[in-house]
Order: sequence, then structure tokens, then C-alpha cells
Amino acid sequence: MKQITYILAITAILFSATAVSGQKQDEKVHTTSGMHQAGDIHHHGEVMHHNDMQMGSGMEHHMDNSSMTVRESKTTSLVIDSYLKIKNALVADNGKEAALAGKGLVNAFDNFDKSSVPAVKMSELKEIIEDARENADHISENKGDIDHQREHFDLLSTDIKDLIAIAGADRTLYQIFCPMYNNGEGGMWLSANNEIKNPFYGSKMMTCGEVKTVISIQ
Repeated sequence: MKQITYILAITAILFSATAVSGQKQDEKVHTTSGMHQAGDIHHHGEVMHHNDMQMGSGMEHHMDNSSMTVRESKTTSLVIDSYLKIKNALVADNGKEAALAGKGLVNAFDNFDKSSVPAVKMSELKEIIEDARENADHISENKGDIDHQREHFDLLSTDIKDLIAIAGADRTLYQIFCPMYNNGEGGMWLSANNEIKNPFYGSKMMTCGEVKTVISIQ
């Protein structure tokens, strides 16, 4: 009887030790699995971060300066000259000179030679010139209100860019953008060089702006 009791006790001890060992093994497997999952999350986090960096890099590249090529033409020479005189006068905060240059631009439009423009573009060109002439008129008639001149110069700049896209240009031009103008909506102008001299603010904020497009001739 004592021998049987002794055997049963030994068996119970062995069973208990085996159960404890199995429990520890299960805990080890669960812990290892959790570490792998955490590692996977960390790894995916790195991948997502890398993708985000790549997307950011792409967006920055997209915002780089662009280029525009137009045909070489002398027909727009007088228009460009007069436009640049308006720009320079506004840079110098000189409404009187801007008005004189505006009058010169009106005359340039009145004598513009359209003969070299393709027929399919003629209707569009006439609309651009009509709108540009009206803006030049406002500039020429408001020598005592430089803010009003600058508002129409902003519109005129788009007209001139559209004009040379159709009729060509005789020189390289730079499209420059000031994000501060017009209550943060921004405004653009064309310049014969890439130096920033702001016609919308003049001496108040001379260097506000950046080159957005280089317009070259072919």
C-alpha cells in the first residue's frame, strides 16, 4: 500500500512539472509572436514613412520652375517694350510714368500687325488685345491712383503672356509670382530678367516674388 502511494506521488509531481513547462513554452511562443507583430508594424511604419517622403519629394519637384517656348517674332516688340516700361514705373512707385507707358501700350495695340498670326488664332488674339488695351487704358488714365494701376497691371500681365503665346516674342522673358498680392491670392508679372523687383508693392516689398516660368524663343 505504501509503495502504491509513493508511485502515485511521484506521478503527480512529474505531471505538474510537465504542465508548468508546457505553460512556459506557450508563453514564450506568444511573446515571440507578439514581438514579430510589433516588428511588422514598425517595418510597415517605415515603409509608409518612406512613401510619404517620396510623395513629398515629388510634390516639391512639381513646384519647380517650368518653361514655355514661343516662336521668335518681332511683331510683339513694341508691345513688350511698352509693357516693361509700365512694370518698371510701378517698381519705382511712379504712377505718372506708368500712365505714359500705358498710353504707349495703347498705341502699340492700335498698330499691332496681325498678318503673321494663323487664321485659327485670330479670333482669340483679337479678344486678348481688346482686353489688354482696356487694362492699358485704365493705367494711362489713372496716374494719381497707383493702386488702381497695379490692379490693372495684374490683369494686363496675363493678357501679355497669352498674346506672346500666340504671336511670339523677340526675347526671353521671366514670369514672376508674388504670393502676397491681392490679399494673398497672388499676382504675376513678366520681366526681361530674373531679378525680383516687385511692381505690385514697389519699395514697400521690393523682393517679394519668385520666378515660376522661363519663356524662351525658338
